Amino acid sequence: MSYGKPKKIPRPVSDFTEFNLNNPPKPDDDFTSGAVFLTDKPKGWSSFRVVGLIRKLTGIKRTGHAGTLDPMATGLLIVCTGKATKSISLIQDERKTYIAEIQLGAATESYDAETGFTATSDFSHVSLDNIRSVFEESFQGNIEQFPPMYSALQHKGERLYRLARQGIEVERKAREVCIYDTEILNFDQQAGKISVSITCSKGTYIRTIAHDLGQKIGTHGYLTALRRTASGAYSVERALTAEQLITNFNMHGKIDLS
Repeated sequence: MSYGKPKKIPRPVSDFTEFNLNNPPKPDDDFTSGAVFLTDKPKGWSSFRVVGLIRKLTGIKRTGHAGTLDPMATGLLIVCTGKATKSISLIQDERKTYIAEIQLGAATESYDAETGFTATSDFSHVSLDNIRSVFEESFQGNIEQFPPMYSALQHKGERLYRLARQGIEVERKAREVCIYDTEILNFDQQAGKISVSITCSKGTYIRTIAHDLGQKIGTHGYLTALRRTASGAYSVERALTAEQLITNFNMHGKIDLS
């Protein structure tokens, strides 16, 4: 009886050259044999735009990222080239840490600041103790989340966010994710603004946490800013900005980046 070929185990990410602030890339480096770039994604850029930039700078077509960030979000985006792309799943499986800015008193279709308000409500009753209690009771350990309509998940081959933009809503199944740690960094009670650090498993929607938090605390909430600060052992503190990448590769302006 044949059971097919055994599944290949990806090589450890540590096998590949890591490019970061302490080890910036140079045009003559070997990117084909496998490279891992720690980048700090700018606000307004899609994750694929960062991938496209590195693909153009390195000349390596086989390039991909290890975990999407929404255009509104900033922070650590890990991009792999060459043979390192086979190990992307190892990075994706690691826990992630984010700093989220949440505004109470309003809800939006996308659960973030990218779309208009769908509801507003009073938040004057909310206290820091209320927020801490809700995080401890509802956002710790294994929890179930319903993905937002404004997401890249697919329904019958169509991205959910494309359906959402047409005013179409489809049923989504709850998914189990894990919240390892939360820390309230700041709460401006008068303005209804919360800053919180969240360490979670892959597949966690921080926008959904903002939305659900608002409901559980007796008001509304949406995400106004998001920054990924860590992915596994990788930290945004060692990440290269887009400007630094361009400068290292294209210091003489010879690469057409248009």
